[in-house]
Amino acid sequence: MISPVTSFNCRGRLLVFEDPIIMGILNITPDSFYAASRVTGTDEIIDKAGQMIEDGATILDLGAMSSRPGAVNIDTDAEISRLMPFLSAVRDAFPQVFISVDTFRAEVAKQACSAGADIINDISGGRFDENLFRVIADANVPYVLMHNGATFESMHSKKGLGDPVATVFDFFTEKIRQLNEYGIYDIFLDPGFGFGKLMQENFSLLKSIGYFNILHLPVLAGVSRKKMVYTSLNISSDDALNGTTALNMYALAQGSKVLRVHDVKEASQSIELYKLIRDSDKEICAESTLYE
Repeated sequence: MISPVTSFNCRGRLLVFEDPIIMGILNITPDSFYAASRVTGTDEIIDKAGQMIEDGATILDLGAMSSRPGAVNIDTDAEISRLMPFLSAVRDAFPQVFISVDTFRAEVAKQACSAGADIINDISGGRFDENLFRVIADANVPYVLMHNGATFESMHSKKGLGDPVATVFDFFTEKIRQLNEYGIYDIFLDPGFGFGKLMQENFSLLKSIGYFNILHLPVLAGVSRKKMVYTSLNISSDDALNGTTALNMYALAQGSKVLRVHDVKEASQSIELYKLIRDSDKEICAESTLYE
């Protein structure tokens, strides 16, 4: 029987996720769908990053280009020039934190890793830049593999996947094979909620998210304040924290190891409560032994 993976090597440091961990979202963009997640200056990002770490974030995910519906596909130079000052500021201020960079471009990933990024988080599954997997292999950093079956321009069109769980599973198995051929084995799996999926397909994927555990790689749940939350509840993304927390708890109960969130404190509380539920039988057994 294959044991589940519980840690990755991040540039010589061990990232442990035996218990679930949190990836906090820091958007260095003027147009991300949730306005409160945007940062516009280095002082602001240092303050926000520090608060996220204090609230329980293990990983900070920096993104310099929005992937929301209708987002502008800025060029490589613009993405690099927007990202690098913020990445350097966070790296210098918080040398202990693990930093993920949200990009699908090989050159951005290469420069980010040279500047201290520990993880590359790719919304394209390596489909938007054929050189990305080679850069990941050369940098020897973990990789977030997200399901995305479209182009940048069409990735939010709702065409339907048929059987979403089977489609995403097949995508994962093929991409894992490709990544392994490059010598990349430290892989997070992200089903890609909201990317080219019908609303009911998002919920079907969440319902079955535990199924992907059979691939023996950590599953990342990224539902934070997304359309599947706020549209379903007829609210705005500003009011979607409660719904996000409910879906995060479900993902945890199905075995997800990483929550990618805007609201770190609330996600951390969800994890603490989940652990109390998970370990309750152990505590009862331990207390029973004391009174024998």
